[in-house]
Amino acid sequence: MLIFDLDGTLIDSNGVWLEVDKTFLARHGYAYSQAYHDGVAHSILPNCALFTKNFFHMEESCEEIMAEWMELAKDAYHSVPLKPGVRAYLDRCREAGHRMAVFTASVPEHCRTALARHGLEDCFERVIFAQELGADKKSAAVFRQAAELLGVSPRECVFFDDSLSACKGAKAAGMTVVGVRDPYFHGSEADMRELCDQYISGFEELL
Repeated sequence: MLIFDLDGTLIDSNGVWLEVDKTFLARHGYAYSQAYHDGVAHSILPNCALFTKNFFHMEESCEEIMAEWMELAKDAYHSVPLKPGVRAYLDRCREAGHRMAVFTASVPEHCRTALARHGLEDCFERVIFAQELGADKKSAAVFRQAAELLGVSPRECVFFDDSLSACKGAKAAGMTVVGVRDPYFHGSEADMRELCDQYISGFEELL
């Protein structure tokens, strides 16, 4: 079973959330920082909102924070491009009969929009949303849960992600892990190369 992350792995969308974060914080009079970035990167939206509220001691509720983020993101996922080589690689895997799924921390609405925009829904048996599981993609337990939902053991899975923390969780669960380079997280490249079973700069390398 091939399992793919969405943001920063299949689609080039990490820049969307960087701009959303910066615009949101500027509206409220806060500065974007590495500490804030580290707190929200690759997390599900409810956890990002709780972190933001506590980090800045904001009066707004988590629901209000998330609503503002969704307003800022708006229709961005209608135009977010695929990363290079993705379509050709997925087509090849499908032709070879590989089972494929998506496991993402993305907002479900955004994920479905992006997959539909690029005509990729039929590539995947299932899309699993970390947000619906109520957990970030960081622990071995959540990856074991995802594998169970797919009806396979973790050791039968190859997981693709651009996040170091997600790759650590998948690896701890017993999955084979392919790290995918994304320029927004270039600082973790050395650690990704050391941790992952394989590290790619793009899916063209796998064709």
